[in-house]
Amino acid sequence: MLIAEFVETNFRAIFVWGVAALVVLTAVSFAFFGPHSFWPWIVFGPMVLLGVGDMTQKRQAIRRNYPVLGHMRYFLELIRPEIYQYFIENDTEGVPFDREQRSLVYQRAKKVRDTTPFGTKMNVYSPGYEWVNHSLLAHHIDAEGMRITIGGPDCKQPYSCSLLNISAMSFGSLSKNAILALSRGAKLNSFAHNTGEGGLSPYHLEGGGDLIWQVGTGYFACRDAAGKFSPSMFAEKSASPNVKMIEIKLSQGAKPGHGGILPAAKVTPEIAAIRGVPMGQDVLSPPTHTEFSTPIGLLEFVKQLRDLSGGKPIGFKLCVGKRREFLAICKAMIQTGITPDFITVDGGEGGTGAAPLEFSNRIGAPLVEGLIFVHNALVGYSLRSKIRIIASGKVSSGFGVLKRLAIGADACNSARAMMMAIGCIQALKCNSNHCPVGVATQEKHLVAGLDPTDKAARVASYHKLTIESLAEMIGALGLNSAQELRPWHLMHRVSANETRHYGELYKFLRDGDLLADELPPDYARACNSASAETFGHSD
Repeated sequence: MLIAEFVETNFRAIFVWGVAALVVLTAVSFAFFGPHSFWPWIVFGPMVLLGVGDMTQKRQAIRRNYPVLGHMRYFLELIRPEIYQYFIENDTEGVPFDREQRSLVYQRAKKVRDTTPFGTKMNVYSPGYEWVNHSLLAHHIDAEGMRITIGGPDCKQPYSCSLLNISAMSFGSLSKNAILALSRGAKLNSFAHNTGEGGLSPYHLEGGGDLIWQVGTGYFACRDAAGKFSPSMFAEKSASPNVKMIEIKLSQGAKPGHGGILPAAKVTPEIAAIRGVPMGQDVLSPPTHTEFSTPIGLLEFVKQLRDLSGGKPIGFKLCVGKRREFLAICKAMIQTGITPDFITVDGGEGGTGAAPLEFSNRIGAPLVEGLIFVHNALVGYSLRSKIRIIASGKVSSGFGVLKRLAIGADACNSARAMMMAIGCIQALKCNSNHCPVGVATQEKHLVAGLDPTDKAARVASYHKLTIESLAEMIGALGLNSAQELRPWHLMHRVSANETRHYGELYKFLRDGDLLADELPPDYARACNSASAETFGHSD
């Protein structure tokens, strides 16, 4: 096993030493046997030239890290259309989400034509199929206008935010070259890059893109020697002009209530210094914050960070769990008058490099249910106009963004699609430190295969074409802006002969419904048990 891991992470070095050995053996053989010693080069010469070419090109990390051998992947891609068609013909529920969206991301990142022959590649009569209905009054929408302003009544430095941004991924989980590529890509197309809870690294800042600094339960990059939150460190780092917003991480969709995990194998001296943690052991974030333990305490922390940052937008991220707890936060907003500038809703189906299987599969509300609930709660307490909602969870396409906007979001974050744009091939080795394309690893030999400049252009291309796709679809609906999208624009097939729009599938509250004497039946119990003073039962 150790030998296999060594070969996997050092294949390029093995290839170089192999070529060097071949040269030495040829020279020694020539000294004893003459010109006939060059015959091995007839066999291996073309392979050596191919390998040297692989290592010197920068567009494909697989070929850089696995010279010669890496071509096997691209050989399989040549026959992908036939494999793709096989799955279409043998899958009664249509093309699986990941396969469809992965192809779309790669096409847009690489600027490959994304038109398709022979029509729809999905079974449109299968339950779960979704679409929007176009208008005969379709018109052009300017993709440059696909932005919103984030900043509530107490915000002094509002931020003009793209409708699609990079979701939270830390330096440590991702390599320095991956972080550089993402940040540079964000700068190229003027959108935001969430740092993840690993803190502000030099590579986030060097990339030059707009940053959403995520402050997690470990308070990395703003913690004292005891691991507690350090106001002075936070104030210093939040003053950076690259930091446009700050996000308090309450929970993550892939592992809500569990805290973060960075395996010891990924903890380099540089990462340990940035996070303020010791070497040689797993970095475990606590499941909850130590700076507050009540809804009012959370909002006081929001106010503290807003003051320390000079009035930058402050929000929090969560995967929806117990409904009364979020309703308690809403009650605390009313009681204190403190509101966050934005709330990021993460779906329970979100991804991560390291999470317990049952947490990933069975804990936390899926994005659709969580997003609609948060939107309804804010509307019901007449808070929605003060707070923006960002949706995060398997958002990979223009239609994916449109769907989330229609059911309550103001903008979206994407993680896995952005990883694919910089070369992720879903090798599922994120937690092993052996990512073959240098995205989710700290192994120098593998990280070197990812060229930040080339991959930054792909990130920008993916973002640009996806936003353009969103603008085209909104125009096809006959709407003037993304803000006009509503639940009834989104259709869902319930069965082969029955369809519903989202306004029929889910109940959407009216402004002030949760402030009325008679509460909506679906919310009454949770509202009555919610208190601004506690995350537990009010009684």
